[in-house]
Amino acid sequence: MCEELGFERLLDEDGFFARLLGRSPSGAGRDPLYGPDLPVVLLTGGPGMGKGRLLRAVRDRFAAKVPVIHLDCAAPVYADRADPEPGARSAATEALVEVARRLGTWQGTGGSFAFPRLFAGLAMIATGVTEGTPEAVATEAERYEGLAQRQRLRGLVTGDFWRGVLHGAIRNLLMSLSGQMLDNVYSTAVSNALLDALFERAAPRGRAELERVYGAYPGAAGQPRIGLRILAADFRAGGEAREVAESFLFRALREDLEASYSSASGWLRRVGRPGLLLDHAESPLGEQLLRAVLTDRRAGQRDRVVIIGTARRPDGGAFLHGGLPPQEVTPPAEYRPADGAPPAWSRRSDAADRAPLADGVLLLRMPLLTGDQLRRETVRRQQHAEPEGGTNRRRIDAAVARLSGGRPHTVIRLAAAAAAFRMPADANDRDILDAPLRLPGLPGDDATESPVADVLLRELVLDQLPVRLPTEHHAHWLDLLTHLSVAHDTECADVLLRHHQSGHVHHLTAHHVSQLLTDTGWPTCERHFIGDFGLRQLLVHRLYGLRPDGAAWYADHHLLRDHYARRAAGEEGVQGDGAARNGASGDGPLRGDRPRGGDGSLSRAGSLSRAGSPNGDGAFRSLTAHQMNHHLVSGGADDVVSHLAATLPGRPGEWCADLLEIAQAPYPGGADARRDRAQGLVTADGPPLRRTVDQLLHAVWLCEERTRPTGKETARTLAKLLDLLSIMDFEGAGRLSRTATEWSGLAENEQPLLRCTCTEQLRRRR
Repeated sequence: MCEELGFERLLDEDGFFARLLGRSPSGAGRDPLYGPDLPVVLLTGGPGMGKGRLLRAVRDRFAAKVPVIHLDCAAPVYADRADPEPGARSAATEALVEVARRLGTWQGTGGSFAFPRLFAGLAMIATGVTEGTPEAVATEAERYEGLAQRQRLRGLVTGDFWRGVLHGAIRNLLMSLSGQMLDNVYSTAVSNALLDALFERAAPRGRAELERVYGAYPGAAGQPRIGLRILAADFRAGGEAREVAESFLFRALREDLEASYSSASGWLRRVGRPGLLLDHAESPLGEQLLRAVLTDRRAGQRDRVVIIGTARRPDGGAFLHGGLPPQEVTPPAEYRPADGAPPAWSRRSDAADRAPLADGVLLLRMPLLTGDQLRRETVRRQQHAEPEGGTNRRRIDAAVARLSGGRPHTVIRLAAAAAAFRMPADANDRDILDAPLRLPGLPGDDATESPVADVLLRELVLDQLPVRLPTEHHAHWLDLLTHLSVAHDTECADVLLRHHQSGHVHHLTAHHVSQLLTDTGWPTCERHFIGDFGLRQLLVHRLYGLRPDGAAWYADHHLLRDHYARRAAGEEGVQGDGAARNGASGDGPLRGDRPRGGDGSLSRAGSLSRAGSPNGDGAFRSLTAHQMNHHLVSGGADDVVSHLAATLPGRPGEWCADLLEIAQAPYPGGADARRDRAQGLVTADGPPLRRTVDQLLHAVWLCEERTRPTGKETARTLAKLLDLLSIMDFEGAGRLSRTATEWSGLAENEQPLLRCTCTEQLRRRR
């Protein structure tokens, strides 16, 4: 089924989750993976990788056979429920109550669960209600009474933790205080009455368990009543103290679950392992729950609860690594489903207090779709008969593969939008992004139809804002990323950010944005600031359409072109008369918004600098190449040709490197004349060297953009043009013959001429 696209092996009868939970989807027993020291499993991958989809599939396939609870840690409902009584509730406690209540209605093998240990802690923090009267405390505590006992099973109440039924016991004891004068809203009398109700109603085994659990609370010194008092005080104190209390309540919940399995009746009746699925676990609530269970297990606490969470960052989350810089982090153990069987797992360190939390984690790398899976999905979505020979389907398959990079959600959306789409004869892959996608509306509403690009940007960017993105930047985050789609390195990005945040009180720097993208799970690339190829194409597409005739596109490229022109001119001034020294000519860097016709006017800057960015992370070998890149994609092709023709003689190796860097750029919207120009079908002026360089630049640009097929035709064009240059009369020409063989071989096999991290990912998806 579509919901399980790419996850079939993980979810099958003998798959990873069946072994982790000790039970198959059909109900057959499975030898459980790991234990008794269980790892926390984190599904890692950025937006659109299907983490939430996989968690829901685990719930749907296994929840009828083992108690599996799905919790959305980013849902506002828990904070909303806590809001009426902020002194006695929190998002964390409401989430724990939700888990306990759902398990309290479990109807599978072994029956429902009771949570008396959790109930005791929740009842104590009820003393923090705003009004603080016995009536108010009793009302708050009674919210949780249903957690303390299992539901009736065949007419009998099972379990002996509490003696009799709790209903009314707490209220009766607290109401006896109603006539007394209370010193403050958290009076000792109310707390004592509540503790008496808890301990007097407990059976001997129950009292022993309360003593064991709450006697271990920090500072309790083995005294459970003191532990419960401190827990309530910590909760009221807020901040880190409240987190300690909330984490302990999560431990109490897991203790209740463990007791249900390890008791004599549980050992006979219960099967498999219970599971807690934490969707959006990178949210503050999710991180808090993960930190709590990892800290407990590091300290030696053992339980059989399977904790599966999501993590956007590939390292599982910065909190796992104790603040260490990335270069000092030891990656957690990981499992890549394509590798086959899950790995053995054990903690790397016995130093409980010093070991990073990452030692308790197993990362499950969310799988990208294979080429076969991707093709099957696009074929399944086709609504009409294929054109003769299937040309359109193959073209759509290739476009979906490149734009998605195998990201499952993007594949599903693009395949659905392209189902009835026909690619133009010489289409750019980005043409598919305008295809309409019909999404179901709310109950009673008609389905809505939007361009698939808008749907994907909403789902991948706006619906998945970085957790740590300051609120004041939420409204323009997508706009900033849109402009940054043309940036290559941090200097380039900072130029754009300063311009587009002018007049704003709060500014993000390129470093901030880079960290936020990493935290959100987007990959990095050494040559592109937006390091995910598919996301970058979505943003480039949006940038061109922001203003009529691509005005926003041209403005951003002109801004960067002029910045690097000024920098190149400044560096030339430091070096002296660079134009004379390099044998170049010209009249200085470009000015204005539109390129001028070229006759060598830019050639003087050709060999100014090979140092690249002073920040040490420059994506280009020279400032001039960076300048020329932005000039090329904003209408300055003739000027770039003149520059390249003037700087080729005597330096073919460096020149080829410059050419590849200049041509690694997206093509603006509108009619694409590059193929005709590369084949010499467009009249060009100038001597043979300049005309040949003109054709070669456009052929290389076609190969480097990576949004259309190149194949044998373009490969032959590359080889012919480089061979022509190799027999011309200039120094070093002969060395281009070998380049002709290398580049044509890459182009024929759809390989990038200039490799980087994001183009390597495209290569692997073929």
